[in-house]
Amino acid sequence: MDFRFDILVEYIPFFVKGTLLTIGLSLVGILIGTVLGLLIGLGKMTRNKPIAFLCSCYITFFRGTPLYVQLLLIHFGVVPLLTGNTNGILASIIALSLIAGAYISEIFRAGIQSIDKGQMEAARSLGMNHVQSMKDVILPQAFKRMIPPLGNEFIVLIKESSLASLVAAPELMYYGRALGSQYFRVWEPYLTAALIYLVLTTSLSYLLNRLERRLATE
Repeated sequence: MDFRFDILVEYIPFFVKGTLLTIGLSLVGILIGTVLGLLIGLGKMTRNKPIAFLCSCYITFFRGTPLYVQLLLIHFGVVPLLTGNTNGILASIIALSLIAGAYISEIFRAGIQSIDKGQMEAARSLGMNHVQSMKDVILPQAFKRMIPPLGNEFIVLIKESSLASLVAAPELMYYGRALGSQYFRVWEPYLTAALIYLVLTTSLSYLLNRLERRLATE
C-alpha cells in the first residue's frame, strides 16, 4: 500500500479546522439536546395525557428514523422555511440536537424514576412544591446516575456528526472526502479521519471515567 504523507501534510490545516467544527457541532448538539431532553423527559412523565402523548411521539420519531433522513429533511425542508436558504451548519446543529434530545429524554426519565419515591414524598412533606422537589432533591441525585449514559450519548454524537458532511458542513469528514476526491485516494483521508475520531472518543471516555469515579467518592 502506497501511503502518501505529503498530501496529508497539505491537508493538516483543513483537518484541524474540520475537527474543531466537529467538536463544536457535537458540543452544541449535546447542550441543546440535554435541555430539550430534560423537558421532553419530564413531559413524558407528566399526568397531562396530551403532553405525554406528544412527547412520546417525538421520542418515537427521532429514535425510530435514521439521522441521515432527518438531516436531509431539516436541511432541504426546515431550514429554508426558517431562513430562506439552506445552511449545512444550522441544519446539522438542529438535527443533532433533536436526535440527542430524544435519547437524552429517556436517560432523564430512567434516572429520575430510579430515585426512590420516598425522596419526593419527604421533600413535599417539608413544604416544597413539585418543581422545587425536582430541582433541589430529585435531579441532583439522578444526575450522578446519568453521567455514564450522557457521556456515551456525547461520544455517539461525535461519531454521528460525520453525517454533516453530506449537507456540506465543513467538519472533519467533509475535508476527508475533499482530499479523497482531489487525489483519488482512499487510505490517507479516511484512515486519518478515523484516527482523529478515535482520539476524540477515547479522550472523552477517559475524562468521563475519571468524572464518574470522582462523583462516586463524594
